[in-house]
Amino acid sequence: MQAVKAIRVSVLMTCLMAGAFVAGVAGRPPVRDPAAAPKFVLETLVPKQFGGWHELPAQGVQVVNPQTKALLDKIYSQTLTRTYANASGYRIMLSMAYGDDQRGDLQAHKPETCYPAQGFTLHSNNPAQLVTPFGAISTRQLSTSLGQRREPLTYWFTVGETAVKSRLQQRVVEIKMGLTGQVPDGLLVRISSIDDSTSRAYSVQDAFATDLLTAVSATDRARLSGLGADPLAKTPS
Repeated sequence: MQAVKAIRVSVLMTCLMAGAFVAGVAGRPPVRDPAAAPKFVLETLVPKQFGGWHELPAQGVQVVNPQTKALLDKIYSQTLTRTYANASGYRIMLSMAYGDDQRGDLQAHKPETCYPAQGFTLHSNNPAQLVTPFGAISTRQLSTSLGQRREPLTYWFTVGETAVKSRLQQRVVEIKMGLTGQVPDGLLVRISSIDDSTSRAYSVQDAFATDLLTAVSATDRARLSGLGADPLAKTPS
């Protein structure tokens, strides 16, 4: 009986390994054509003025960006870094990084890694939900500091048009894209502000994100938010 049981276990393990191999091969997307035109351009996709926010001139803004340009350029195919202000003078730092191929070494470099690597202290890192009129986005909220500088931040990461909240979910989306012949691309959206009040910072960051998503087209909103199809979009009659 023990011999029969051992054979059954061996057969089961062989089947599981074979199934995993087939899924891996089937889910392996093709190599992206480096000459292909980008799906979108962050510089033009993101408006410089929207809602009650306007971009501040670069020469008038002194911002320490933990995600250094050299690192971003190595990992991503497009990056965007801007500082916005509202009528009361509150400043929001927006950073976006897009990688057209998230396989292997090109997988996103998350803020919880790069902030401490640049000398910041990470005080908290919690999952959160950004509730917008277009749906809820799975985000993470971090509280960081560098000396006297307190910088709470909110970020989310999308693969294709899906906001993912874990490495497992990211892998599932990548496999699904691979089965349809797509190369998994990724977009990291980070919104931060220098603020001693963490709760106030998160509240303003949520409002900023909602204003931004409201200002862009439904197609661009799906791309930026990872919400996929716009639930408010109506099918033409």
